[in-house]
Formats: sequence, structure tokens, C-alpha cells
Amino acid sequence: MASGTTKDKILELLKKEVTLTVNDLTNLLNITHMAVRKHLNMLERDGLIQSREVKQSMGRPLQTFSLSEKGERLFPKNYEGMSVEFLKDIKDLHGEDAIYYLFKKREARQTQSSLVRMEYKSNEEKINEMVNIQNEKGYMADVSQIDDTTYEITEYNCPILAVAKEFKVACHCETDMFKNVLETDKVKRTCCKTEGNAHCKFLIQF
Repeated sequence: MASGTTKDKILELLKKEVTLTVNDLTNLLNITHMAVRKHLNMLERDGLIQSREVKQSMGRPLQTFSLSEKGERLFPKNYEGMSVEFLKDIKDLHGEDAIYYLFKKREARQTQSSLVRMEYKSNEEKINEMVNIQNEKGYMADVSQIDDTTYEITEYNCPILAVAKEFKVACHCETDMFKNVLETDKVKRTCCKTEGNAHCKFLIQF
């Protein structure tokens, strides 16, 4: 994350120091209390930081600030690169079948947990619940209805893109998971980010 505005500097200081008070930030940034508070209010409003009060042995509680989960996400993490390396190592050690087995196991686990949420639902409710499930995993999904029995799910983000580019079985497993959870064989992936498309799209018919 590049240093630039005062807000960026506050976020970077909180990343390094974990928790800071207004006084700490005033000293570190050489700006007024009022200016620090203004930036903190905006960052808290945007959900990037959180505040808590710490009891003191004397006097008023001390207000401290730290990064929220959303704020933490602004800083780069290379989980995906590491996952890809691990999977390549497994492939080298145990062959292509081991990779297939791992993704199938993941698919079975996701199918099982998703099926529980589909009980007593209509097809439309199932589709909407599927979108909720994908959003909980970070896929930024939404759905549009094409006709009485046909829907299109669009995923604007792929949280495992680096892995899926390297191991296409990840995409096949996601499609199979949709089929099993929505209980229809008519699920077709029409666009895929791993093939250079802007989004992943699925055509689903009941």
C-alpha cells in the first residue's frame, strides 16, 4: 500500500503499531488533534478502522484505534501464491490424481454444507441462497432471471483465481457443486475468468 494521503499514513501506522491513540497519531504525524480526529472519523465511517475504550486506573477511559477486517484487506497478502506452490508440490510428489482428489474433497465438503441450507426451498429461493453462499466466500455474485425456469449467476470476483488458472479442476468442481446443490444437471459455465473473461457466468435451468 503506497504512502500518500494522511489517511493512508494513518492506516500504515495502525498496521505497524496495531493500536494507537489520538495523541500517538498527533505526535507521529505532526498534525493537530482536530485534524487527526477528522481523518479517524472518516476512516471509521468507511469501516476501515475500529475504536475501543480502554479503562485507565485514573481518569477517563483511553480511546484506541486499530484496523478493522476491511482495513486489513487493503494490505497485500500472498496466500494464493503460496497455495499454488503447495498444490504444485503435491502434484510433483503424488501426481495429478492427488490434485483431483483434493478438489473433489473440497467440492463434497462445500456441497454438504450448502445442501443443508436448501431444504424446503423453491427453485428461485435455492438460486438466491446459492448467491448468498457464494458471496459469503467472497465471489461477489448476483443473479438474473431469464425465464420461468432459467437463471444466470454472475461472479464478479474469484477468490481463488491464481489457483484456478493453474488447476482448471477447481472450475469444474464449482460447476459440479452447483449441479448437486441446486439439483439440476443443466448448469453451464458460459464465461470464466481463467479464460480471460471479465467475470464467471453460469446458465442454470430447472
